[in-house]
Amino acid sequence: MFVQFFHFSVEIMTYENIREHCLSKKGTTEELPFDEFTPVFKVMGKIFAIAGTNSTYVNLKCDPEKAIELRAQYEEVTPAFHMNKKHWISVDYTGSVPPREIRSWIDASYSLVASGLTRAQKNELDQMK
Repeated sequence: MFVQFFHFSVEIMTYENIREHCLSKKGTTEELPFDEFTPVFKVMGKIFAIAGTNSTYVNLKCDPEKAIELRAQYEEVTPAFHMNKKHWISVDYTGSVPPREIRSWIDASYSLVASGLTRAQKNELDQMK
């Protein structure tokens, strides 16, 4: 979503933007294992993002050192609620974090999870369009 301010536009991140970006990834499914308000995005059955439809947060898998760096840089980035705090971050996507950054963190989460797939799963993923 873009909002026009006088002569320039500002991109605003929304749940739908996050959902769309997650689902654009090869081999991604969307499931509702917890409740009807908390979609989970998985690559080959492994979670890489959790985003509440009734909240402004997305949980993403993250390299532990990068997670520390991001939490220091952005107040919108915190240890993820109900997740391993070392490996997961929670991002308030309505704050000052640029949408391109959030998309890159989604990409990194997807890649991190996909890199841990079995060889057979990686081969299957490679065959998908």
